Amino acid sequence: MHTPPATPATTESPLQILVLAPQPFFQERGTPIAVRVLAEELAEAGHGVDLLVFHEGQPVAMSGVTVHRTPALPGLRGIKPGFSLKKMFCDGLMLLKSLRLVRRKQYHVIHAVEEAAFLALVLQFFFDIPFVYDMDSLLSMQLTDKFPLLVGLTRSMEWCEQKVMRRSRGIVAVCQALEEKAKAVAPTVPVVRLEDISLLGASTEAGEDIRREHGIGGCVFMYVGNLESYQGIDLLLEAFALFPVEDRQRASLVVIGGRAEDIAVYRDRANQLALGGQVFFLGPRPVEHLGHYLAQADVLVSPRIQGNNTPMKIYSYLDSGRPILATRIPSHTQVLDGSIALLAEAEPHAFMQAMTTLQGDEPLRRALALAARETVRRNYSREAFRGKLRAFYHNLDIASHH
Repeated sequence: MHTPPATPATTESPLQILVLAPQPFFQERGTPIAVRVLAEELAEAGHGVDLLVFHEGQPVAMSGVTVHRTPALPGLRGIKPGFSLKKMFCDGLMLLKSLRLVRRKQYHVIHAVEEAAFLALVLQFFFDIPFVYDMDSLLSMQLTDKFPLLVGLTRSMEWCEQKVMRRSRGIVAVCQALEEKAKAVAPTVPVVRLEDISLLGASTEAGEDIRREHGIGGCVFMYVGNLESYQGIDLLLEAFALFPVEDRQRASLVVIGGRAEDIAVYRDRANQLALGGQVFFLGPRPVEHLGHYLAQADVLVSPRIQGNNTPMKIYSYLDSGRPILATRIPSHTQVLDGSIALLAEAEPHAFMQAMTTLQGDEPLRRALALAARETVRRNYSREAFRGKLRAFYHNLDIASHH
């Protein structure tokens, strides 16, 4: 069953890389966008890249990247972010498909995103192929946050997670908290912190004037992203409902993104809070037009209530020229501080007070936005991402493995 390893490659020569990304692909949300950027940059560096993803998602052409998909079986539609039984089943299909790929082709390394690292550990055992663990989150924390009844299994899940870290040839951490965790658990394994990047291009032209076309007025608070519970949309709506009447009459809340069923739930919640005329759920918009929509806001909000990985949207928020209001939780504070954003406790009254502060203080909004844009251009550009990724792969101990 053992497949001979690929011809030894030095870090000066191209590698054959199998990227395992257990996600619908392509979809315009955080992890699939990050996977696309990763695969494109690996190919741009001259490596041969095979990308294995779930069956669901829009086809997308990437130069130098061959996309493979798991089988599209009946009933496996609508795979949401985070843990689910559907996603677990698709992970099993991914393992079977990856077994076929490694039998047919010789890879120097497997780049495994999130829980695909457990699949890579299996492939390492049978085929002796080293793998890189791309950590977008702590899976043990993600699972117990979503299913508190599983808290008794936390220690077992952490043990499995730590084993994968220690057996990996390198670790890519998406944020400071994950970098620190990886270095503590696997001190001899190379770790790189590879944050997400701004997705704003040079052009912000898209045509839709949301104020004119949707009757939106006043100070516009805007949220962009999915509507999963950890994003804190309940907190955001409750905070907006606490506004003093005069302030709320001069404000609007715009939500871009989300699935139709989630939008329906939160629209009902807004109506229950008597916010129906001032909260606008616009649904998904193309990511290439993101800059155009962000530019129409007065304040960008991230009311997230859980997690330690920084939301991808934060980097585009920073690049937008608009001020940011975010909750004071590790997801945000490892990138944001008081010099580039206004931070508030993850509690409706505190968030309301911060919203009204920004609504009434235009000089503060301008100062925060200016400092934020400088920060993202210095630290979170595509060029910075490219440099760190190439240096990491250049220094990977792949050749000696063979």
